[in-house]
Amino acid sequence: MFTKCTKIAVSGIFALNLFFATSAEAQKKSVNQNTVDYTKYVNPLIGSAGHGHVFVGANVPFGAVQLGPVNIFEGWDWCSGYNYASNTILGFTHTHLSGTGIGDLNDILLLPVTGKVPLFKGTKEDMTNGYGSYFSHANEVSKPGYYSVILDKYKIKAELTASERVGFHKYTFNSASDAHVLLDLADGVGWDKPVKTFIKKINATTLAGYRFSAGWATDQRVYFTMEFSEPISNVALYDDKTPVSGNEGEGLKMKAVLDFATLKNKQVLVKVGISPVSSENASVNIKAEIPNWDFDQIVKTASSKWNKELNKIQITGNDKTMKVFYTSLYHTMFAPSIFNDVNGDYRGTDKKVYEKANFTNYTTFSLWDTYRGLHPLYTITQQDKINDIVKSFLAIYEQQGRLPVWHLMGNETNTMNGNHSIAVIADAYLKGYRDYDVNLAYEAMKKTAMQTRDGMDYIQKLQYIPADKMLESVGNALEYAIDDYCIAQVAKALNKTEDYEYFSKRANLYKLYFDKETTFMRGKLTDGNWRTPFNPLSSAHRKDDYVEGNAWQYTWLVPQDPYGLIDLFGGESKFLAKLDSLFQITDKVEGEEVSPDISGLIGQYAQGNEPNHHIPYLYAFAGQPWKTAKLIREIDDKFYSTKPDGLCGNEDLGQMSAWYVLSSMGFYSVNPANGVYVLGSPLVNTATIHYKKGISFTVKAIDNSASNMYIQKAEYNGKSYSKSFITHDMIVKGGELKLYMGSKPSTTFGVKKEDRPL
Repeated sequence: MFTKCTKIAVSGIFALNLFFATSAEAQKKSVNQNTVDYTKYVNPLIGSAGHGHVFVGANVPFGAVQLGPVNIFEGWDWCSGYNYASNTILGFTHTHLSGTGIGDLNDILLLPVTGKVPLFKGTKEDMTNGYGSYFSHANEVSKPGYYSVILDKYKIKAELTASERVGFHKYTFNSASDAHVLLDLADGVGWDKPVKTFIKKINATTLAGYRFSAGWATDQRVYFTMEFSEPISNVALYDDKTPVSGNEGEGLKMKAVLDFATLKNKQVLVKVGISPVSSENASVNIKAEIPNWDFDQIVKTASSKWNKELNKIQITGNDKTMKVFYTSLYHTMFAPSIFNDVNGDYRGTDKKVYEKANFTNYTTFSLWDTYRGLHPLYTITQQDKINDIVKSFLAIYEQQGRLPVWHLMGNETNTMNGNHSIAVIADAYLKGYRDYDVNLAYEAMKKTAMQTRDGMDYIQKLQYIPADKMLESVGNALEYAIDDYCIAQVAKALNKTEDYEYFSKRANLYKLYFDKETTFMRGKLTDGNWRTPFNPLSSAHRKDDYVEGNAWQYTWLVPQDPYGLIDLFGGESKFLAKLDSLFQITDKVEGEEVSPDISGLIGQYAQGNEPNHHIPYLYAFAGQPWKTAKLIREIDDKFYSTKPDGLCGNEDLGQMSAWYVLSSMGFYSVNPANGVYVLGSPLVNTATIHYKKGISFTVKAIDNSASNMYIQKAEYNGKSYSKSFITHDMIVKGGELKLYMGSKPSTTFGVKKEDRPL
């Protein structure tokens, strides 16, 4: 027995809009695109305070190099290496993570220094005796592709910019004498520890080396070449604090103190190329991407690359909306990051070097977070990257025997639950992205789903995962069901009937965890009884049946089948009553420390954690889309701002921002792989998605305002449109959707069953 979502052929979903199109000309209607400087609305410091954990520094879209300052590490909120609460800078590193809940990277630290050069870090209380400096945010500039700051201790202005694989530094000293640069390969951030490091002086202006480390990425290897604009008068090498003689040295914690006897214009410029393969390739990257010393031109180039990407969606709205929107769009393009050299070479998960790959290899896949909204967003903004992302997945599959779960710098971290690369591939395939080996992709999806790890042995037997056999049984099972739904849809499209039927049954296993008496998803023991005691408010981190959440939040994690979930509740009225309660219950478990991942609360709803992101849109499936609209406005008001703490939870490599980008345009991808976007309440007045040259899709919110939050009626390409959803097909064909807004809920729009989301 299949639900409404499962019954509908995917091909039918994407073809639905042929009915609505008035003509081929209307479908391809395009708004004339004039490039606007949207970088002026981007504030990279948004999300750098609190739990946002965003990267701050200089990079280009999806660049391998993310060059920025690193503070003294003060705990979890410094996972990116930087938090706005700090007033210390230890140096500038070339790799970072943005918005993750685990710290790593921050490789290859450079710090310009005057006076004595200590070999150990300063402390928060004492920056005098160790290396590093205090700084003031008043002397800090951060914008797309550029970062600068004045180091108070040394009276040095440090400026940073970057290309895809090269970090470019410009240090302006207060005095022409006594200038040094410290290179430290010892420390990363958080869990990261060095394993082997190497530095070699190649000539008077060039160093090369590598840093191998173990952390979240258990075997990370970064090679570098750095070129200086001025000759190095002396190089002193150390392994930690022990001097190393000669012009090269290998050790656990290699450092180098570089002296510059004379300087032109009191400046030292440094170009640092990185590579996953070799120092030689790092040098090639420099020659290909930044062959000259024109720092200002590279800043302009980086800014231009960002602005080109930001112009893919052109919006109008109030000042706050413009700033939050374009900063959010900016944040969606930090990861996945490039993981091969300009010649195509990369190092695989198996640690072998693959030469001259014919695709851009990517890494840093936070899939438990990003499959929900970020990757669907990419299918309308990053068409040129979708196939290469899938090819990267398939290369990982061939190298490690299964698709990635959470991949970082050529390492499988196995972080979080599910097999969500499956959902990303399914979404790409069903939307027509197929420039890869489709047969291999299906093989990879199926083989990954047929593993026996983490409870999948029970799933394969169409059984529930016993809560007394493994932790997080409910969280695991609900995520697997989403991926199994995705495989089933691809199997159906490929006419693999047997697989379609089997994976459809697996997709329905979520029903086994629903307790009709309490109306919650619960852990079930081997003997068939529910785990007791049971408190739906409990969110003891990784000690119960859920993942970074509680029963209130996880009961709704069925985005692939909301109608089936409604049936489990016993109908729409009971479903709606429970859903209303989610946003109203504010009780807590006395004495229980709530995980910081559970943040941005409205009742028990947690905007700060990704499994919640689709929940406000579930009202549309029960014929009450106005409740979705009200919640979208409340979430925007409470949890997104232009301040440094303007994110209520971890950015998680773009998902928190992707939710905002999609929702502010008026829709969201509840189901991650059926090409349907559920309407909510647009925060912008207009949004034009430039899908490709000559084809644009525009959403216009007529009479939109803070009070006019409810959709009254809609028109698509000039004709009345009554549905509370749009489809991917509508966007890629182009056209115009008008949403007429009002201050009171409409009693008709999206209410009829035939007008509700697929």
